Amino acid sequence: MAELPLDLLLSPWALALLGLAVGSFLNVVIYRLPVILERQWWSDVATQLRDRDSFRRTFAAEAPAGLHQAGSALRKTIGALRPVGLATPGSRCPSCGHRIRWHENIPLLSWIRLRGRCASCGTTISLRYPVIELATAVLFGLVAWRIGPDPVALLYCAMVAVLVALTLIDWDTTVLPDVLTLPLLWAGVTAAALGWLPGISLKGSLWGAVIGYLSLWSVYWLFKLTTGKEGMGFGDFKLLAALGAWLSWQAILPIILMSSILGAMVGLVMKLRGALREGRFVPFGPFLAGGGVVVLLVGLDRILEWIGWA
Repeated sequence: MAELPLDLLLSPWALALLGLAVGSFLNVVIYRLPVILERQWWSDVATQLRDRDSFRRTFAAEAPAGLHQAGSALRKTIGALRPVGLATPGSRCPSCGHRIRWHENIPLLSWIRLRGRCASCGTTISLRYPVIELATAVLFGLVAWRIGPDPVALLYCAMVAVLVALTLIDWDTTVLPDVLTLPLLWAGVTAAALGWLPGISLKGSLWGAVIGYLSLWSVYWLFKLTTGKEGMGFGDFKLLAALGAWLSWQAILPIILMSSILGAMVGLVMKLRGALREGRFVPFGPFLAGGGVVVLLVGLDRILEWIGWA
């Protein structure tokens, strides 16, 4: 049996199809990962509430009488919840509990065939699900077009997939989970160390991580010392460090520039639509991720030429 050529397996169309499947999984990650983490955080709170010695070490005082009971009650409540993981339980309609069958879970096509409604109760299925699948497919296809038929395209597709998940999770919760940002960072450093990232040495990757982290860390503390307020979260530092590890230290300023432009554009649209209210917090992570994707797809050299830094 003849093997399929690499040009076909790693073509934009082939990776776009892969992107549809990955996008379907990302929908699960985006919805369930925050739930999993929040349950873990509350479980940790319950453990601390039950631990009188821990309370005494922290507050130098005896724990209130009801603290232990509150921790026990919280742990019991968490234990009674239905277990949630990325693989289990199977997908169900949140309205009627109808279990999604395989032919109702085909990326993009099933949503179109069902006309965006549950097959059992007719409840509307959010347009967001097929949009994420389609966006991931388009991004994978663009990566294949930009990189060419080279296995390194799969690495950058994996990076883009994590960025899509981080973008939506941060937009929904204003949290960039360490379980995604830190593996993304170390994966970039490891890929550079193994010589898998064209034109990026281990030294360039490490300096990208360091400069990426310290640049936003410095802005954070300068803003906080000046105003007494926090302008961004620590997850933003880690995300830019991860992007620096994948794209090198030279990409840090272009990423920040691109993310600022994207943020200004989205902010203007939200303002015009009345969605940007006084005091509302808009996370910066999605724009950092978008800036990183722009630098990857357009090319660092070309962007440096545009802004006159080449």
